[in-house]
Amino acid sequence: MRTGVVIIGAGPAGLVLGHLLHRAGIECVVLERHSRARVEQRIRAGVLEHGTVELLTELGVADRLHREGLVHTGVELLFDGVAHRIPLRELTGRAITVYGQHEVVKDLIAQAEFPIRFEQGALRLRSDRAVETAEGVVEGDFVAGCDGFHGVSRPFVEASLRVYEREYPFAWLGVLAATPPSAEELIYALSDEGFALHSMRSPTITRLYLQVAPEERLEEWPDERIWAALQRRLAHDGFSLTEGPILEKGITAMRSFVVAPMRHGRLFLAGDAAHIVPPTGAKGLNLAVHDVKVLADGLRRWYASGDEGGLAAYSDTCLRRVWRVQHFSWWMTSMLHLAPDADPFTRELQRSQLRYVVGSEAAATTLAENYVGLTGSP
Repeated sequence: MRTGVVIIGAGPAGLVLGHLLHRAGIECVVLERHSRARVEQRIRAGVLEHGTVELLTELGVADRLHREGLVHTGVELLFDGVAHRIPLRELTGRAITVYGQHEVVKDLIAQAEFPIRFEQGALRLRSDRAVETAEGVVEGDFVAGCDGFHGVSRPFVEASLRVYEREYPFAWLGVLAATPPSAEELIYALSDEGFALHSMRSPTITRLYLQVAPEERLEEWPDERIWAALQRRLAHDGFSLTEGPILEKGITAMRSFVVAPMRHGRLFLAGDAAHIVPPTGAKGLNLAVHDVKVLADGLRRWYASGDEGGLAAYSDTCLRRVWRVQHFSWWMTSMLHLAPDADPFTRELQRSQLRYVVGSEAAATTLAENYVGLTGSP
């Protein structure tokens, strides 16, 4: 098979890129090793930046998002038993939308007018222009590696990449509960036991997280223990946490990871194939969408006129945003989690930082504009 752009991975990055290229009249195909059902059921992030919602709307795939997504104009920081609201829209003119990543994926697949080939088996790159699948070799002018951290794209060029990495000494225990959210907005909490997050996926489904040690096992966290820990860490005046059946649970290690450059010949890395951020800043999906928007712009210029300027600048352009987001995610993580070796001095520094953020309009604006998504290039 011969096409213009071979896209590896039917996650948000690959699917958004497919829509952008199709709209520009550029032939492409998405190759995915898993089934459509598995791809559509993968539960991931659920916070969409203002710019991400705008792009999905522009692509014509956001009707359900606008019907079912929960628009949030603020978030709360909870520490020392007191909740403080950061008014996102008031400070920036923008908001976030809570809408599950798997729902975004469903919408992108349902409305795709370009080929998506699922269940392609163990994919393998033959070159920066050709991918081997279970059904044969697919060749293109370019290959876009949108296949995540454990995909085949990055290992193909691993030897030529610079790797920047940080492992964090804690993990998140996440649960999905069949109960209405207990608050209208997200609550980021720092307690004497560690971090907790109250989030949601819909008016009837709550998403909650607890900081745990990376070596913790799910068997050590029965539902009763989870709810008890959440009750303690999220407790504050006027708040009542509603409990309910836990539908699923999982433990996710936290890391920061970046590779550079994000281009090797005609192979371009995007999304989690090139970078991972800790989830505290809610940036993974949004950063992936930014990557492929930059890539699509460069490809449009090349196909229209042979101008390689956008493609040549792809890696540097993306990495400026990547490092801004890495810093924000690291900062939120450091401010809101208890390190195992944290001494009283470190704890007081965290409290001082939190007090400054909620007490200074300038500091609150810095958090808000990074959280809703920076406009333009940072």
